[in-house]
Amino acid sequence: MPGYDSSRSRLRLTDRHVRVIARLAAGETPDPELFPTLGELQELGLVGEEGELSPLLRELVGALKTPVLNISVEITGEAGPVHHGVLVGAETVIAHEGWPGDEESEYIPIEPSTLVFELARMVRLRRGGGEEQPAARRVESTMKALDGAFAVLAAPAGEAGDAGDAGDAGEDRDTVRKAVTEAGTTGDMADALTELVLALNSYWRVTVAWDGQHAGGHAPMFRSLAVWDCGSRGYWIREQPEEPILPGQVTPDSPLHLVRSDAGEIWRRLTALIPEKEELGPR
Repeated sequence: MPGYDSSRSRLRLTDRHVRVIARLAAGETPDPELFPTLGELQELGLVGEEGELSPLLRELVGALKTPVLNISVEITGEAGPVHHGVLVGAETVIAHEGWPGDEESEYIPIEPSTLVFELARMVRLRRGGGEEQPAARRVESTMKALDGAFAVLAAPAGEAGDAGDAGDAGEDRDTVRKAVTEAGTTGDMADALTELVLALNSYWRVTVAWDGQHAGGHAPMFRSLAVWDCGSRGYWIREQPEEPILPGQVTPDSPLHLVRSDAGEIWRRLTALIPEKEELGPR
């Protein structure tokens, strides 16, 4: 069920609730399949009987009605994928954060000047780390090798070939390296990719989308940054596969290129994702 905390202007909503609010804010009737969701909002008092929106939704509605930027933060860790993001309106900025396995996200207004700080917090950008980085500053492999490594780690104990006891780090390393090598990545690159896969805390992607200009007309624009957070082995920017990744575009033969980075460089890259005013389409 949705919820709100008026003391901090916080809202707990699913994507379904946000779609209903957006339709009502535009003066439209939600689709019939969303009527149960509309009922939940009405039961909580966020929407009136005639579809009127509560003042508690004012800032969220402002960001939905006059969108300037839509920022998506996709993070995959041990608990699975989680989606966060930021809605930047003409006068209001709303951050939303999910939780693993939970359909609802928390929506809360933030100050526009803290936008990059919020993105850095969402991806848990931190100083330090990288104390045990592989000697290579660049790792080049294929998605086939990465899929093979992940398959080994995902296999139940006793089903990963020679993995033996899943708690034995040395055997895990040997088995992952074997999978990477069998997929065609050998030598130092196999060693480096193995170490990064075993150290991987999470991998994330931040995408900023906006309505820009191209060839004299409106055009959807975006920028993305994809990063592996490998804990003590540091941050690695994924250059390949290159964004945008369209459905069916990545195959086992697609290249996987990772480049060593650090928190300072990641911060600069996050900042560079935000377009300048002249890049935005006329409003």
